Amino acid sequence: ILMFLFFLTTKIFSQTFVSTIAENKNAILEEFTGLMCTWCPDGHKVANEIKASNPNDFFIINIHTGYYASFPNYPNYTTTSGNSIANLWGVNSFPSGVINRGNTVLSRTNWSSAVNSTINQSSYVNVAAKSTIDLISRELTVEVEAYFTSNGSGQNNVNIALLQNNVEGYHYNANLNPSQVLPNGNYNHMHMLRNMITGVSGDNIPNTSQGDFFSKTYTYSIPQNINSIPFDLFDAEVIVFITQGSKPTVT
Repeated sequence: ILMFLFFLTTKIFSQTFVSTIAENKNAILEEFTGLMCTWCPDGHKVANEIKASNPNDFFIINIHTGYYASFPNYPNYTTTSGNSIANLWGVNSFPSGVINRGNTVLSRTNWSSAVNSTINQSSYVNVAAKSTIDLISRELTVEVEAYFTSNGSGQNNVNIALLQNNVEGYHYNANLNPSQVLPNGNYNHMHMLRNMITGVSGDNIPNTSQGDFFSKTYTYSIPQNINSIPFDLFDAEVIVFITQGSKPTVT
């Protein structure tokens, strides 16, 4: 009995920063966009407005992909990871997006209602992360913790998205989102996906029953540039989320 009680105590209190209290889901918009897309700046504006209304519950990942994203003599913001994610849904309209990797690709007019619905749903797992960057070696370290407040469903995976903010460049019809137009007329790209550190499907969590705790540290060497786009370490952003397989996103 003593050994059993000690096991329970260790299981509950071994985590260091993730919450053990049941919470609702957070929502992630993976927005499919491209620098030549006519209405994509308006999509960015819509996402920013949702973020302003839900600052702690909603996160944005801008994925540059598709036929509006890659043009000769213009910056190439596409990534292998982003193209693979878009292929999961066969994306062919821009701007569009998925909320928590749901089965339906949504237009920007439907993002807000989908986010509101998602953040009012309970989650069976909490996830938290701490990230640091060594400015000399450019090594990113991400400490991830997850705690299952209820039994998980399916195969649960940790996903780590590395984003880049404040990427100055061109965008067609940028005036649709004036808050991101710089004084020189260039566009200030935000939340730009640069890589999925754990791959598109994520890293498996082996134990997903109620009370299970997961902890793992991931490292990634951030390159000097991606597709000739310099990566300023001070503009890095990390989003960690849990999926069932490659989709849907749990929280």
